Formats: sequence, C-alpha cells, structure tokens
Amino acid sequence: MKDPLSAAEARRIALAAQGFRAERPGTATTKQQLTRLIERLGVVQIDSVNVVSRTHYLPAFSRLGAYPRPMLEELAWARKRPLFEYWAHEASLLPLATQPLLRWRMADARDGVGVWKNVARFLREHRPMADRALEQIRERGPLAASELEIGVKGPGGWWGWSDAKRAAECLFWTGELTTSTRRGTFERVYGLPERVLPRAVIEAPTPAREDAQRALIRIAARALGVATERDLRDHFRMGVAETKARVTELVEAGELIPVGVKGWREPAFLDPAARRPRRIEACALLSPFDNLIWFRERTERMFGVRVRLEIYTPAEKRTHGYYVLPFLEGDAITARVDLKADRKAGVLVVQASHAEPWAGAQTPGRLAGELRTMAAWLGLERVRVEPKGDLAERLAGALSGS
Repeated sequence: MKDPLSAAEARRIALAAQGFRAERPGTATTKQQLTRLIERLGVVQIDSVNVVSRTHYLPAFSRLGAYPRPMLEELAWARKRPLFEYWAHEASLLPLATQPLLRWRMADARDGVGVWKNVARFLREHRPMADRALEQIRERGPLAASELEIGVKGPGGWWGWSDAKRAAECLFWTGELTTSTRRGTFERVYGLPERVLPRAVIEAPTPAREDAQRALIRIAARALGVATERDLRDHFRMGVAETKARVTELVEAGELIPVGVKGWREPAFLDPAARRPRRIEACALLSPFDNLIWFRERTERMFGVRVRLEIYTPAEKRTHGYYVLPFLEGDAITARVDLKADRKAGVLVVQASHAEPWAGAQTPGRLAGELRTMAAWLGLERVRVEPKGDLAERLAGALSGS
C-alpha cells in the first residue's frame, strides 16, 4: 500500500479524473472533445426532469462550458453515433464500446437474476405480447411504446405504464430492443439493436462475465481517480460479491493500487494512471445527478457536504429546494442554488441560494458569472434571485454589479 493520501490530495485526484479544469472551450467545443469527455466519465445518467435542463446535458456544461447542446443529441441519437443507451448507473448514455461489457446484465434480465426478477417474470408470462412488439418494430421500423398496437392502453402496474410500455422496457433491459432516438417530449423510440447499433458492435464477441466486470471496474477507476470499493461498485451498480472479487483481481494484476486516504474509513484504490494535480481551478454548477456527486456517501466524504435530492420531499420540509445544483469552486463545494428555467419569461430563477461555511468573499461573484453563463446557454435573457437563503442578498448584488 502506498503512503496515505491527504483528503485534499484525494479530492484533487478525483476532480482531475472527472475532467474539471480551469480552461473550458465553451461554444468552441468539438464533437471529439465531447466524446472524449463521455468516454472519460464512462457513463452519463439520463433523467427526464426539465425544470432547469435535463441532466444528461449538464455534466458536459460543468466541464466544457456552454457547448452546443444539439451536439450531444447528435452523439446520442443520430443515425451514426458513438453513444448508446442502457441501464448502467441508472438509465444512461454510454460509449458504444461498453455495449458488449453489459451483455451479462442483459442476460441477467432475461434470466431474472437479482433485481431483474420482475422483468423475466413479465416476459415469461406475456411472451406473445413481447413477440408482437418485436414483430411490429421489425415490420414498421422504430416505434415509441405509444405506437405499439398491443395490450391495454390505460395505466398499468409499474409506474402507471401501459402494457406496451412495460413490454418495450423489459425488452430494452434484456437487450432485445435499444433506443433508436428520442423525440421532443423525450419519448424513447425503440429499435432493433441490429438496425440501430453499428455492425462492429453487434458482431463483437461477448466477453466472459468476469472479464467484462473487470473492464467496467477499470472504467470506473479511471473516472473516479481514487475510490473505495463501494465507490467503484456504485459507478455501474454492480453486485457486492462480484465487485469485491474483481477489485481483488485487479489489485493482484497491478491495475489498481491500494491506498489509504486520511479521514476515509474504508481502504481506497488508486488508478495507476491518475493525475495528481497540486491545484484545481474549477468553477461549475453541478447537476444533482452529476457523476461527481451522484453517490451521496462519497460526496459527503470528499467535500464535507450532505447533498440530498429533495424533488420528492414536500415543499415545506425541503432544506435547500426542489432542484438544487451545488456550486464547485476550486476544489470545494461552496454554495447551492435551487434553480428554475422560466422559459416563457426568459429568466433563470434562483429560487433559493445557500453558502457553505467555508465560502469566501469571491464566491458570490464567481457563482453569478456561472449563472449568467448557464442562462445564456439555456437561451434565457437574464438571472433573477429570489430573497431566500443566506446567500441571496450577496448573490443578487454580484449579479447587479453592486
């Protein structure tokens, strides 16, 4: 085991691994830069909540600045694409090279292993319906669940889904269907993998389960820089026993380096290629689903802040707000803002703003600059600060230039 890292060293290693840097290309971002970033992260979570922006657009904004959003749509859903959708961390965008590495999970869904019991049961009990869905997509081309002429159209069992939606999603999880595109309402359009994905991906050999899992842990380690076993497991939501076995194997092979981190209760593992910068000069608003903070235990351990998603918390019981974006300043989270894009009025509304105890005198000004950048990126004309939260007055002053 290497000498223990300080908590600050570990934090800087993690931020560098996540692609944070002082200079951001912004509107000059190229497809190659965006693709490389997603490859670095390994996976980008998808979520439909659009109160500010759907979350899959935000990690690249945090790291690259105000890049052209249609560029991500083209990489994810155009006819020739380097990305595909699958259930990885959650519903996710991933590099195409990852598809063979997740076939063991698709097989688990078909076999009903672990969390996939309901998927296998539905397909077993409704196989004729699932086959009709496949047949209609084969004959008619890519279709949304609402266009499938099968089953009951009204609300159904899981989350009020129709039979067609349940069948299509189960087939998506087993890999028998994939996402062909997304429509303006964010509706998923399903297609046959052999017609959507490149032939090279379809014909790529399926690696052994253990080999695929080791590859996924390597991707997670590269994206995290330094991580506990639980951190590595969370990245692709792998099982406890399998993660432990794969991490042990990678340590024995010299592909993970055991390290201690001062203040961390659990042992950590360092990516041998991880950069160890002396400073991080980040300035970024983070989606609540951003890779850097999506594992709340790691966030608290690394940044000393408790980040909670309060969307499903009654309004009167919320601490920081409905859709709260932490503000990364340097190598610390110094503030949080509850944001809403009022598209009709052309305003980015800061519904509440709170400073962390270690926020500095420059925090309001830096946050104001990032809010202006975000507003312009979203096509909004200005930022308005509501008088709620201990940072509100200073943030409003910074935005007005006073």
